[in-house]
Amino acid sequence: MTLVLLPGMMCDGRLFQHMPPHRCLAISQHDTVQALAADVLQKAPETFALGGLSMGGIVAMEIIRQAPDRVTRLCLMDTNCEAETDPIKAMRQPQIDKALAGQLDSVMRFEMKPNYLADGPRRGDVLDLCMEMALGLGAEVFARQSVALRDRPDQKQTLENWGKPTLVLTGAQDRLCPLHRHELMAELMPQATLTIIENAGHLPTLERPNATRAALSRWLEV
Repeated sequence: MTLVLLPGMMCDGRLFQHMPPHRCLAISQHDTVQALAADVLQKAPETFALGGLSMGGIVAMEIIRQAPDRVTRLCLMDTNCEAETDPIKAMRQPQIDKALAGQLDSVMRFEMKPNYLADGPRRGDVLDLCMEMALGLGAEVFARQSVALRDRPDQKQTLENWGKPTLVLTGAQDRLCPLHRHELMAELMPQATLTIIENAGHLPTLERPNATRAALSRWLEV
């Protein structure tokens, strides 16, 4: 069974470089979660295991809403099943404007990166990789992804309707998508396993790759 992994905002396949064998599909060509999910479904195998981190998890939830029969199991990492809050919505357009005006580096470095990671010996290297991934994708992708996140639907009913093997995983120090959001998702899916990766923030696949890979391997064997 193929494992398809969907990266977070302004990340590429390097986000999952330490994870079990998989196929990473980009979510960068459209500005709605619905269209991004449909694009993944067009490129993915007929049936597949599905995981997503942050924005990738948001798209993964839309995929199981659109085509639940094609997904055999689900992994949601450091993500959020609810619609965007008004305060965060209000921040999106100024960030988009700055990025499109040539200030993507500044937006990522000073407004987004500080919220990503826990303190630890890998923090500097992981933050440098985050900048490489973001600048490689560019301002147009930032704008499309920001709009998609801003306008995303609430997926609580989708998760309540989902009954297949599920892993809900988060870094213990994730400030962007705190633990209570993952506890909510696990409550909506009684079959789900909630795994907390200690000494990790929003990107446990890079911060604590061994522990995260082990959790994904256990989920794949269920």
